[in-house]
Amino acid sequence: MNNIRNFSIIAHIDHGKSTLSDRFLELTGRKDPSKKNVERLTDRLDLEQEKGITIKLQAAQMQYKGYELNLIDTPGHIDFSYEVSRSLKACEGAVLLVDASQGIQAQTLSTTQKAKDLGLKIIPVLNKIDLPSVDVERQIRELVTMMGFSRDEILTASGKTGQGAGEILDRVIETVPAPEGDAETALQALIFDSFYHEHKGVVASVRIMNGTVSKNDTILYLLRHNASFRPKEIGIFTPDFQPTDQLTAGQVGYIATGLKDIRLFTVGDTISNKEGADPLSGYQQPKPNVFATIFPTDADQYTDLSDALTKLSMNDAALHITPQRSSILGAGFRCGFLGTLHMEIIQERLEREYEVSLVITAPSVEYRITTTDGSDVTAQNAAEVPDPSFIRAIKEPWVKVDILTPQRFMGPVMELCQQNRGLYIDTRYFGNDINPQFSHQLITYELPLMSLLTKFFDQLKSLSSGYASLDYEIIEFRPADIVKVSIIVNKEEVPSLAFLETRENAPARSRKVLAALKETIPRHQFSIALQAAVGGKIVAREDISAMRKDVTAPLYGGDITRKKKLIEKQKKGKKRLKDIGGVNIPQKAFLATLEA
Repeated sequence: MNNIRNFSIIAHIDHGKSTLSDRFLELTGRKDPSKKNVERLTDRLDLEQEKGITIKLQAAQMQYKGYELNLIDTPGHIDFSYEVSRSLKACEGAVLLVDASQGIQAQTLSTTQKAKDLGLKIIPVLNKIDLPSVDVERQIRELVTMMGFSRDEILTASGKTGQGAGEILDRVIETVPAPEGDAETALQALIFDSFYHEHKGVVASVRIMNGTVSKNDTILYLLRHNASFRPKEIGIFTPDFQPTDQLTAGQVGYIATGLKDIRLFTVGDTISNKEGADPLSGYQQPKPNVFATIFPTDADQYTDLSDALTKLSMNDAALHITPQRSSILGAGFRCGFLGTLHMEIIQERLEREYEVSLVITAPSVEYRITTTDGSDVTAQNAAEVPDPSFIRAIKEPWVKVDILTPQRFMGPVMELCQQNRGLYIDTRYFGNDINPQFSHQLITYELPLMSLLTKFFDQLKSLSSGYASLDYEIIEFRPADIVKVSIIVNKEEVPSLAFLETRENAPARSRKVLAALKETIPRHQFSIALQAAVGGKIVAREDISAMRKDVTAPLYGGDITRKKKLIEKQKKGKKRLKDIGGVNIPQKAFLATLEA
């Protein structure tokens, strides 16, 4: 084990992590010459290549100067923070990559602190130094001031040109400690990723903490799930599959299981060759934080959508799916996601890879409701909320948000947080004595998760001219004054249009929803009343006027009484039609309310 080094690369989105990984693979001879023109080999999905972000982490074993270097790539977005923490647990060191043109981001501070808490050796690297007009010296001073590194620790590199790649690997060998573990004890293999392979079944990416796993092992155990399986293949990532006879303590590789249920192989679980052995600590069951319902725009595509979601869920244990039906949009699926980016990725993959045209509802969170009889229920949308008379209390998820912003934008950022029911916690100041305009503030707030799902991130970027960044983590569920707003169209409640909102904001949101409905519901022969109600009390109203037909047009003379008689007759007819006539609510009206 003295010649093994396990390290990860931690960085914010678009800071060049995957490009630098390519240079490592080239330098160590792991990049296939036939893929010379393929960029970012560790980003396997088309969506990753196009967006330039890592969605699914990858691992690769490299041989360099007599050492076995195991690189574990990590996702860069806050939605996947748990996967990042498990990846770090599988390593002894981490390369902290900072874009020289963008500087330190809020998530950079957060992930670095996680790595320090786990006792990892941090190697700071300033990337993209080849870009024109980059002030390398200023960014180095920022790393020294904000992160506490010494100037001698900081390396510079360019993932594009390969400059500095060799020096980084040399520093990994010099400073990252060799892994610890006992190859003679019972097997303890940490699952830091899992995915489905067409021929190998579910493949678990593992770091062997103790013991040895061999291709001759007849049965292995999942300690958290109390399940067992027979290994089909054992090997290492190069980054492609390379079968081996065994993996021993300190090594990183994969175990192909031949199974199809990826939900058994959740990140953080422990694989052992001994039933009832002690599992590794820190395991969490991945839970969705954001929910939305997905419908096909064409009912004929329901089967295609079902098959596509099933295939995606085989590669994504965090994606939760349950069938749901809407009186307006038909059959669909209620889906649980880790966050809004996770939701956007699934939506794009469904539309592009599986060619399914979609309607997706606005994202919501899970509410915990205590009823008057003492039972606890959960609700992810308005339809699942019990009658208000049976509700004793409602709780909603809150998050701790760290916002890193230049000092000049501090006022507007704090005002944005206050407008979204934020509770101020703390401010940390990172000064810059040489150039005060580059001083930063790390502002910490506690906010309802629902506030982040609206337009918070876009507003933050707008207020700070794109300079501010944020990181968040779920902390707890807290009591909230949440009400169900019912939409009534022509005296009839339409359940599909109901939504949840705070009591304070319900009237304003209701007016926006009704205004959107007024614009999209076509006019009928009778006037239509649109109302929003909270617990039987009307909080907003709009009226769609009737289409007017000139019934007096055929008249060519006579006194005014003939016209009055026809107009009165028309009024009586419209009144009767209003009482018995139904209102046609088109699908676009429902979609308009989602954006209100």
